[in-house]
Amino acid sequence: MITTLVFRDHKLTPLRPGIEALAALRQEPGVMIWVDLDLPTPAEVTAVLETAFGFHPLTIEDCVADSPLPKIEDYGDYLYLVSHAITYQPGEGFSTAELDLFLGPNYLVTYHRKAMKAVQVVQERYQRSPSTLVRGPDRLAHGLLDGLVDGCQPALASLRAEVDGLEEGVLRNISAEELFPQVVALRKDLSRLRQLIRPQREVLMALTHGKSKLIRATIVPYLRDVGEDLVRIETQAASWAEQLILSFRIYLNKSGYEANQGIKVITAITALTIPPLLIGGWFGMNFQHMPELASTQGYTLSVAATLTCMAGMLVFMRKRRWI
Repeated sequence: MITTLVFRDHKLTPLRPGIEALAALRQEPGVMIWVDLDLPTPAEVTAVLETAFGFHPLTIEDCVADSPLPKIEDYGDYLYLVSHAITYQPGEGFSTAELDLFLGPNYLVTYHRKAMKAVQVVQERYQRSPSTLVRGPDRLAHGLLDGLVDGCQPALASLRAEVDGLEEGVLRNISAEELFPQVVALRKDLSRLRQLIRPQREVLMALTHGKSKLIRATIVPYLRDVGEDLVRIETQAASWAEQLILSFRIYLNKSGYEANQGIKVITAITALTIPPLLIGGWFGMNFQHMPELASTQGYTLSVAATLTCMAGMLVFMRKRRWI
């Protein structure tokens, strides 16, 4: 599907030209064109990218094929940019949708194979308010790039909820069988997010250097702000990764403490059984001449000695806070 927005004197017009009129329309003074190709046919790609705009064959080839990394190429009379929208599903990880932009002096051509919210939002913004001024195609490009970054917010919110949920699980005695896979999966997702964000940040920073005549100086601060948003996302992902490691260490320390407490209790119980073992072993010896065995108070005395020794050991261990 091809959507064409024509701006005359910086305002959207109701004109909906056909593909054959694009080349001539570009030559009109005071006219700016935005052509959006949404899953176009090969014939439409040829008609728009090759015939109407005459883009370099290499850029058309790169546009049609999937590009794993964002990039920017300056062809003098136009800029070719590759960016990606990022989505996230818990348990499934990250996925990306490619957006190609051809930025010229009075036109913007976008190409994507999936419906993109950032494109729809910008289109609807001007269609709802045709009187909104559009100073140049670089401003449109900024709106799209900013929309792609804003589209990362649901993914960030979902990741934050998972990290917080893992922290709560550590405090409520989550089992190791549940904790370890979650930590590994989240660390992997956060690493993947940083791998996706870093190249996009570099592309945005390259646009802010002011080396291209197609990016006006007034747009540079806006693009720099988008780049700073990407830096914040990357920093946040790194912070969450460290937070996961901290939660894991807390879990290990907590488990070690609980294990030590259990060992202390078992040790205390073992210590308390020493008096009965000693006294029982003493009276259980098979000697023929044991005066204690002939005493009528022997049993009472042995029981009293056992209980007294056990009570004494219990008091001693409680004073030392061993139990």
